[in-house]
Amino acid sequence: MAVQGRGLIAIPTAIRRRFGLDKPGAQVEVIEREGEIVLRPHLAVPADQTWFWTDRWQQMERGADDAVSAGLVTTVDGVEELLADLDS
Repeated sequence: MAVQGRGLIAIPTAIRRRFGLDKPGAQVEVIEREGEIVLRPHLAVPADQTWFWTDRWQQMERGADDAVSAGLVTTVDGVEELLADLDS
């Protein structure tokens, strides 16, 4: 692999696809280790947390924030108080 002007290198398409680097905003972590340069795919959001960042979930989060701001929630201190509030 040749290093191009300004230090750019091209990662082969098959490798980019395998590691999800063909997606918009994909990032690579560059690590120097024992005389080697290691490129590691860097996910801004770990795969097991992507559900949280879906449009639907973010809309629900905004709704929850609005409910808190409007005082439409009840805050309790501990399980006993929660159970008493649920019984009332």
